[in-house]
Amino acid sequence: MEERLGTVTRPVTAHVSAPKAPPLPVPAELQYGITDPYAVRLSLGSSTGPPVTWSFARELLTEGLRRPTGPGDVLVIPGHCHRPHSLRIVLRNPAGTALVEIADTEVTAFLQQAFALVPAGTESDHLDIDGAITALMGGSHRPQP
Repeated sequence: MEERLGTVTRPVTAHVSAPKAPPLPVPAELQYGITDPYAVRLSLGSSTGPPVTWSFARELLTEGLRRPTGPGDVLVIPGHCHRPHSLRIVLRNPAGTALVEIADTEVTAFLQQAFALVPAGTESDHLDIDGAITALMGGSHRPQP
């Protein structure tokens, strides 16, 4: 796991499958940073181009370790009888659906580091609301020290 100031990155191996296709191992990376404290990113490597990155709630990934969760484009499901020590992430978009499986120990270790960086309930302390409002209004903003 790599930890830079304000970020946590964990390389993992994901097993990705599409409907009616066997799972294939794919290099992947879990990412978290204080500049977007509510979200995690899952980047899936590709031998034919740049990685595909999905962004979704850190809480969704956390809750998915315990029970199925996520009614939208991302569904997270804890291990099942055939692979009890994996976390399944179902990714859906208009182009199709993919099932991504990652070892639950890797996800747990990643989340421990992410919560050490920004504890649950303190996410809003890391948001620059004034800067976001200023940017939306087309101005410049200098963060307060």
